[in-house]
Amino acid sequence: MTMKLPAGYNPQRNLTHVVPSLAASLGAAMPNTLQLPEARSAILVLIDGLGLEQLQQYSAHAPFLRGVLKRQTEAQTELSTIYPSTTAAALSSLGTGLPPGEHGLVGYDVYDPDRDTVVNQLGGWDERTDPEAWQPAGTLFEQLNKQRLTGEHQIEPITVSLSAFEDSALTRASLHGPRFLGQDDLAERFNRAAREAQRPGALIYLYANELDKAGHQYGPGSDQWLEVLEELDSHARRLVRKLPADTLAAVTGDHGMVEVQEEDRIDFAHDEELVTHIAHTAGEPRMVQLQFKPTATEQERQETISAWQRRFGNQAWVVTRQQAIDAGWFGSVNARVRPRIGDLIVTSFAPIALYDSRRAAPQSFSMVGHHGAPTSAEVRVPWLMIQTP
Repeated sequence: MTMKLPAGYNPQRNLTHVVPSLAASLGAAMPNTLQLPEARSAILVLIDGLGLEQLQQYSAHAPFLRGVLKRQTEAQTELSTIYPSTTAAALSSLGTGLPPGEHGLVGYDVYDPDRDTVVNQLGGWDERTDPEAWQPAGTLFEQLNKQRLTGEHQIEPITVSLSAFEDSALTRASLHGPRFLGQDDLAERFNRAAREAQRPGALIYLYANELDKAGHQYGPGSDQWLEVLEELDSHARRLVRKLPADTLAAVTGDHGMVEVQEEDRIDFAHDEELVTHIAHTAGEPRMVQLQFKPTATEQERQETISAWQRRFGNQAWVVTRQQAIDAGWFGSVNARVRPRIGDLIVTSFAPIALYDSRRAAPQSFSMVGHHGAPTSAEVRVPWLMIQTP
């Protein structure tokens, strides 16, 4: 089988390059891969769930962001997330500058080979899993703090996010280091970021998860989703108006999203030929990662792979761990992370979502919007940059 990188994935312009480039624009000795201009302070607005294709399709509901889109060339506007196109993996790559194959958060649910269990990487971390041991590489924000203490620059990283995320496991694993400012109200989050940007050297990471929540519940392009997009566009416009001269403001997303109809949300848990030799299911509905039972013979493994290919081969990539690694899907993969990736990966290119009802909560079947797969709608994210005069 000939493998290829996810559609829309750009090794030269993706989320791993964002924080170093912003820091370099403020004077840090980090690679300025995105070629950002020098600035006095900088704000990164990370809109969870905002894909470039969705923004382009519904740009009439975001006049301010649409205007930025029009002023930039296509090459300037486009960025890619990483694969898998899901929040835990993407934000970890943003915070560490590493691909998932190095930081180790390789999905929504990830297999822990040391304890033979599956660990949720967002809201359901196992209390026995130490986030800083799970992801030991440190963060770019920590590097900036160390450089500031040694007098290399005066950049201060600051996070403005929901208060519940201050000490979350994902923050402790991949986003720790900035001074954290918790604010649950969306408008106040933007206002607080604007105030912090008045000081030279501020590098602000502003996180908004409201669009992603609306997309999961109602679908991208739904009335509820569009209302949130309109609100975010209005906040972004007001934010830029409040910024001092020579401030960089950048807007991006961590992934896009596709709509999956109810009849295409498929429960595979009771299909014996698919699951008999499977010990664990991880990943997410559009990027299922399967771990074989240790007792499964090579013939049983091949029979299971063939069964998945017969059932879903016209709707999804059905690939082994080695095929995915060889194709570069997870970036460079180190020995610590390799066994966390599924022995078998089933990742959709058709608008389907695959569930294991033995593990999935019943309410998860009602989710309309999904992401995680290597389609361009899920991988391509916007890169909108404004520098105040």
